[in-house]
Amino acid sequence: MIAETVCSAVSAAGLGIAAVTAYRKRYLTAARIAAYALVPLGLVMTGVVEWAADTAFSPVAWAGVAVLGAAWALFATTRAVERRRGGTRAERREARRAQREAVAPAASEPSLGPGTRPAARPAPARRAEPAEDFSDIEAILKKHGI
Repeated sequence: MIAETVCSAVSAAGLGIAAVTAYRKRYLTAARIAAYALVPLGLVMTGVVEWAADTAFSPVAWAGVAVLGAAWALFATTRAVERRRGGTRAERREARRAQREAVAPAASEPSLGPGTRPAARPAPARRAEPAEDFSDIEAILKKHGI
């Protein structure tokens, strides 16, 4: 009952602030404040606040949170140990098998053979760039009196 009253008061105060903000001709900000102010009222009307208050003061709910925390700690611990050991037994066996199969005993020399460099092509001759012509730019500048 107290939680619902507090949420309703917060909503009323927020709507009052939104009204003052709208009076100051800041309509977008006022609309945003009104939206935030209506959230606690909506939570009260849907019953979420009552459920949360009942859950927060329930020893059974807190025991459930503790059990979930213990389960998470067990998952995290076993995962850390598994990483430290290098995975499960089957994963380690598979990794060793893959490492042994990675070596190709039949390959005596590289399959590409000795590489030869292609003959160096002569660099193309640089073309002499024509002298830059700024006459059109000068004409535009003179036209504008610059």
